[in-house]
Amino acid sequence: MKKLHPTQTKLLGLLKRNEIEPMTIRELQEELSLSSTSVVFHHLQQLEKKGMIKRNPSNPGDYQILSDQDKEIVYLNLYGLAECGPEGRILDGNPVDRIPLPIKILGIPGDKAFLVKANGDSMSPKINNGDLIVALRSNIANDGETVVCVNSGKALIKKINFSNDKIFLCSFNESFDAFEADKENFFIEGIVKQVINTF
Repeated sequence: MKKLHPTQTKLLGLLKRNEIEPMTIRELQEELSLSSTSVVFHHLQQLEKKGMIKRNPSNPGDYQILSDQDKEIVYLNLYGLAECGPEGRILDGNPVDRIPLPIKILGIPGDKAFLVKANGDSMSPKINNGDLIVALRSNIANDGETVVCVNSGKALIKKINFSNDKIFLCSFNESFDAFEADKENFFIEGIVKQVINTF
């Protein structure tokens, strides 16, 4: 294990103890009696360089602790489909919760995964209202994959189809018609890897 500065050791301990409800940068600064938030950022960057944590660069409260080799549970951020960040991106916004999941059933690296809760019945019967969706962070997808995306500011779970330089968003529920994505305002946030039925 790479040698840690004493402050980094304390910081890592705080991150571990508060993994369910992450502390803000300001709270970490106060708890560690550091001179400024920039010092906290510096030590967070060092922990990431040393392979102890993985951070979402656009969201300081979104991190995974990587140092526990025998850890059986990973805490994933749950994002609301109706809540996009300042630039219309789901992952730039604040998570609504952190959900513990067993690493063994996750199927993808915990530091590359996130959760959203399905809303509505356009993707039934495969994805039902209230189901938890495990997604792999990715800004690209293959034809036919089911994705978590933002189209014209609206967060969606859809099957993606490419045709003649156009992107079509499709539902599993045949009552809903496919529609063309707004290329200028369309972002893929992740690829759906698992559906966890909550009922």
